[in-house]
Amino acid sequence: MQYSEFTGLVLLFAAGKRPTRAALRDFAFAQHTVSLTHDPSDDTYLHVVEPGSDPVARDPNALVSPELAEKVWVELLREGLTFDLVGLAPGQMHDFPEVEHRFDLSKLPTAFRTEAVQLAPGQHLAGGGRSMPIVKGLVGLARDLAHHFEDLEAVVWPPSQSAIGRRFFESISTAWLEGGAFPALGLTAFKETMDGALQSVGLEFWIGQELRIEPSLSVDKVAATRLGVRLVNQLVLVGGLEESERIISPDGSRLVMRPSRNRKFIRVWRE
Repeated sequence: MQYSEFTGLVLLFAAGKRPTRAALRDFAFAQHTVSLTHDPSDDTYLHVVEPGSDPVARDPNALVSPELAEKVWVELLREGLTFDLVGLAPGQMHDFPEVEHRFDLSKLPTAFRTEAVQLAPGQHLAGGGRSMPIVKGLVGLARDLAHHFEDLEAVVWPPSQSAIGRRFFESISTAWLEGGAFPALGLTAFKETMDGALQSVGLEFWIGQELRIEPSLSVDKVAATRLGVRLVNQLVLVGGLEESERIISPDGSRLVMRPSRNRKFIRVWRE
């Protein structure tokens, strides 16, 4: 994907359990840091009069109009930043995302068992969608939604094509937002390359480079993944790597980190 065209993350709900606009009003009412600031359907027959009312019950033909279905979304304000939640019931769900990696899930989610809702930066934030304050605001709002909606089964982070189980997402995002380590297992992922190296997926979104732990250092994939997690956290903090560096691994061995010739990868091997 082109990360300059970042369009947010995707929330996967159990089939038939996507929230309605009314449910989002209840959600915002229960939060201290979130407000529902815009609902483009307010002037339609889907208008919600009371918190908890069901717009489908008010008009069972609500899905007849594609134009109306496209309007079933709301704008949420969190800590001064606005985000759009698109694909609410009873309208059309968001397109199901590509998923290659899973965390705290027994199997990859599918479009047959789950329904997708997109959470994205508001239009006036779209140009800065990759900035850390906006991304943290997005992750924070997704965490709030995961905590509130029990039918939310997973959060998909498109840059790493990762599906993250609800409870695990709550845990890792809360730790990060409160000053802890970057959630490398989730907001990035790792894959084995054809030559046996271990390579990050989605780190490019954060620093413009991917991490590649060379085959000689990645024979033990568990140990290599642990090393990768530590390095990803460090690289996100410093914003990437421009020059060669020597570091000490957790087992005490000396490692070399060096940008590839095209600067797209950060290669790591034993000195």
